[in-house]
Amino acid sequence: MTEWRLDAGGQTLVLASAGGIPAVVYWGATLPDDDLGQLVLAAQNDLTGGMIDALPTLSLCPESGRAFQGQPGMVIHAADGTPLHPAFRFSHAEETPGRLVLHSTSDGLTLSHILTAQPTGVITLQTRLNSATPIRVQWLAAPVLPAPQAAGELIDVSGKWTREFQLNRVPWTPGIHLREARTGRSGHEHPPWLILPETGCTNTQGTAFALHYAWSGGHRMLAEELPDGRRQVQFGHATGAETEPGTRFETAELIAAHSTRGLNGIAVTFQRDIRDRVVTWPTPARPRPVHYNCWEAVYFNHTLEGLTAIATRAAALGAERFVLDDGWFGRRNDDTSSLGDWTVDKRKWPQGLHPLIAHVHALGMTFGLWFEPEMANPDSDLLRAHAGWLLGPADQVTGRHQMVLNLALPAVQDNLFRQVSAVLTEYPIDYVKWDHNRLLPVVDAAQTRGAYALFDRLRAAHPDVEIESCASGGGRIDAGILARTQRVWLSDSNDALERLAIQHNAALFLPAAVTGSHVGPRHCHTSGRILPMAFRATAAAQRHMGFEMDLRELTEAEAATLTDVTAWWKANRAWTMRADIHRLDAADPATIAELQLAEDGSRFIAFIGQRDTSPQILPRPLRLTGLDPDARYHITLRNPEDAPPQSRGQNALKSGPLTLSGQYLMTHGLTLPVAWPATIWVVEGSRL
Repeated sequence: MTEWRLDAGGQTLVLASAGGIPAVVYWGATLPDDDLGQLVLAAQNDLTGGMIDALPTLSLCPESGRAFQGQPGMVIHAADGTPLHPAFRFSHAEETPGRLVLHSTSDGLTLSHILTAQPTGVITLQTRLNSATPIRVQWLAAPVLPAPQAAGELIDVSGKWTREFQLNRVPWTPGIHLREARTGRSGHEHPPWLILPETGCTNTQGTAFALHYAWSGGHRMLAEELPDGRRQVQFGHATGAETEPGTRFETAELIAAHSTRGLNGIAVTFQRDIRDRVVTWPTPARPRPVHYNCWEAVYFNHTLEGLTAIATRAAALGAERFVLDDGWFGRRNDDTSSLGDWTVDKRKWPQGLHPLIAHVHALGMTFGLWFEPEMANPDSDLLRAHAGWLLGPADQVTGRHQMVLNLALPAVQDNLFRQVSAVLTEYPIDYVKWDHNRLLPVVDAAQTRGAYALFDRLRAAHPDVEIESCASGGGRIDAGILARTQRVWLSDSNDALERLAIQHNAALFLPAAVTGSHVGPRHCHTSGRILPMAFRATAAAQRHMGFEMDLRELTEAEAATLTDVTAWWKANRAWTMRADIHRLDAADPATIAELQLAEDGSRFIAFIGQRDTSPQILPRPLRLTGLDPDARYHITLRNPEDAPPQSRGQNALKSGPLTLSGQYLMTHGLTLPVAWPATIWVVEGSRL
């Protein structure tokens, strides 16, 4: 028996091999200096009736050729389609500090599992398969981990356009819970995140495990409880995503986190990992700029006069970056034409974009531009010249009047690189909003690799340009795309009520610094709701703040409120964009609340959103979390003026500051004023 141990942050992974593919025998909280041999012995299971005479190993890749009764970690065929059922033997390990590479072999196949303890507290795991002769891979799992036995449910994520990041609590039962994203992107429908909470886990207490598959294409996740009671979780590319035979295959990295501090421990670990390891910042010291995006102001109706007027207004309100959205290229008057023709429309812009950019720069703002390079309209010069560049059949149904370009083709990558790079070279652009509005007609891992190659090439040529990943809103949000971008567009919904829940749930995985959130129009374009400016602006100020509306419609009162909230966000962003976001366990189901805690614990902001009318007359106390119980905190309510007429009592926070201990704030909590739906209380605290 050979054993290994890997530690990262607050978690330990112990693995062992008795001659076959290594298996995880322990995944959980950090262990003391235990005897690994004794741990392996302690993990051995009994045998009983109804079983074969040896318990097949739940290894890093469960094998169909070893009588394993659950889902195998590998389904492969010879190049001619003959099924293969290899039986691997462990070969050797490569050990360096914080990293294990475990190799197993079988008849010309080498299976390698790469496990790395990252400084951010996560463990990353990846599978590679090499073959001496070409084979076909139907399914290859990233290293397979055991799921906790002390859990009654799992939490996965679903959603749709304008309602992303909805959490599903699914009971563990014998058999398989399977989610497969076959849209060709990580998707609104099933983004590649999974949380495994033990019984009794809440936002603020209890034990939880979590996994994230860092891949932007189609993927598959299965959580299986075997007849013997053991549980496994597998992640990998979607079934059949590798469409060609080959001699080398690999999964994306699987990112593993563990918490003994509730779901917030998972959230903080993922937030820090994305922000500090996954994302590469072009200018790390630069404050996150306040955005202005013109999409919901003008759509395709671009005029220099109108956009310069809006830019002037945006700068006066506090914007620092002006983004020109869809409609500037080809002959683009609507979404039926010109995708693929990335040259400036001289009908709208006879002097190119230079006059608008000069005006934006004169106002002290930088300039950003929208692209959707992976797609093309049938009505485009590109597809008229290169009909063979399509992904999928020529007679496929369009999506939003567009087709997908086959990014596995080097000629397609070269063409797109030349076009986009030419624009970024001619104009002083510091930001690209990169959209992806079309579902793929086929599942093809080569498409995702081709997109990654294009991103990587453009970033190497233009390292100072920041990129936002937008895919009909939040349709492509994962660590694979964030390794190549610096911002995600969480949702096309600028409805602040919808955003409260979307942002709250996404905080389990994403830091504020990458999460774009904009103040939308008074009359929301995706829901029809009319919401007050204080609510819209404060919801956007919970993340990377921006505006997206026709600013010429603002009343003086709305403009004053927006200017005030924007200035407050700027005054705090140096620490809030690096703060840990903790979801709060609110006793009132009408409330969505979070606490943003500074890295050094010296200050916090609590956002308490009222999304509905409370079932009881008065607000229930709201317990905070993450504070020093022995410290005292100076507490102020930033926005007492938002109290409704029904708030008639002598609530102390409405009148002035309080000084309270961390212990009181975490065990009793804040007593807040009465609130109307579509309002947010903002409570600021500083440690004395």
